[in-house]
Amino acid sequence: MKVTVPTPMVDTASPIASVNLPAHAVEVRGLTKTYAAAGKSGEKLALKGIDLAIPRGSLFGLLGPNGAGKSTLINIMAGLVNKTSGSVAIWGNDTDANPRQARSSIGIVPQELNMDPFFTPREMLELQAGLYGVPKRERRTEELLAAVGLADKADAYARSLSGGMKRRLMVAKAMVHTPPVLVLDEPTAGVDIELRRLLWDHVRKLNREGVTVLLTTHYLQEAEELCDTIAIINHGSVVACEPTETLLRRVDNKALMVQTDRDLTAVPPELAGFTAELSGPRRLCVRYKPSRQRVDAILAALSAAGVGIADLSTEESDLEDIFLQLTGGAHAQAISPQGNAGHAA
Repeated sequence: MKVTVPTPMVDTASPIASVNLPAHAVEVRGLTKTYAAAGKSGEKLALKGIDLAIPRGSLFGLLGPNGAGKSTLINIMAGLVNKTSGSVAIWGNDTDANPRQARSSIGIVPQELNMDPFFTPREMLELQAGLYGVPKRERRTEELLAAVGLADKADAYARSLSGGMKRRLMVAKAMVHTPPVLVLDEPTAGVDIELRRLLWDHVRKLNREGVTVLLTTHYLQEAEELCDTIAIINHGSVVACEPTETLLRRVDNKALMVQTDRDLTAVPPELAGFTAELSGPRRLCVRYKPSRQRVDAILAALSAAGVGIADLSTEESDLEDIFLQLTGGAHAQAISPQGNAGHAA
């Protein structure tokens, strides 16, 4: 499936505005990272020749279990960790050849809420803008505070803000220099459902305005709802990178849930050619592969068995199925469809 992405709206005052628009917002080629193994001789290969190209304007999801290499990849992109080999380009700027331009092209929202409790949100954004060299006349402090719903808390100490407010403030901090690329590292980890929805809405708004968003998450539902493209990383390697719809079609497995018009004590013999089970006296689950079997064949078998249908529905494979298929299920507890997951990466 072809993915069409919008052209980012870059502030003309930004130092990156003069750069010709690149083919990809982020391009990673042959990236490796080796760490010395703790407490033993030898080395640990954290990233194994990663190749990744994130289109301009994409809302891109990066999934993987704990220890897969997601945080290492992001820290290399941010200039916080030195790579062993390979190349990384942010908005067309190689992180080795043009490190300053590369860092000006990206905003990072980390998992940790790292902020001074005695600074106000306004002071934090002003300080952050100063660190990026944004002239006072070009700063967007009030605009950003309003955008994340913190205009009324602009002069409150950060220690008085709720956890959700602090999360939103971190997003505003990452956007003070108007970067065309925004990285959200587990942005909704540990927050409630209402706040998660608010953050999703804001991320979608930024993306519609042209910001390329890279989202790392343990929450499969989050990636499925938000992202147009998803990459799955496992043991330091990219095991899948496809448009979300294409990825969801990779698991050829559906279930037909049938509510029967009478109680059943066993699966009718007419359904012997299908994988069927009773989940209740009047609830029959028939699993099938759409590429090999048709729904009308199942319905015909039910009719031949004399089973009437009171209601029916289908259940499709989701991102969790694909993740488990691609990673072998070894880290099934490290990633969650509903958000009950650990936060390490």
